[in-house]
Amino acid sequence: MAELKYEITRHIGVISENAKGWTKELNMISWNEREPKYDLREWNPDHSRMGKGVTLTEEEVENLKKLLNGEEIEDDIDESAFF
Repeated sequence: MAELKYEITRHIGVISENAKGWTKELNMISWNEREPKYDLREWNPDHSRMGKGVTLTEEEVENLKKLLNGEEIEDDIDESAFF
C-alpha cells in the first residue's frame, strides 16, 4: 500500500474528546499534496494516527451547512426520567 501523505493546513476545531484522549476534529487537510479540503475524523493526541473520516469540498460543506441550519435537531433525552 502506498504511503499516505497529509498536512493539516488549518485546525478549525474539536467536536469531542473520548476517554483515551482522541479528538474528533474538523480541519483543512491537504492529502497527497493536493488542494486542502474540509476533513472530519478522530485523531490521537499527537496527530500521528487517525480514524476513518469524511472529506468534503467547499461546496459540500456549504450544502451541509444549509441542511443543518434548516433542520431542527431533536433532543432524544426524556427529561421527565430525571425528575
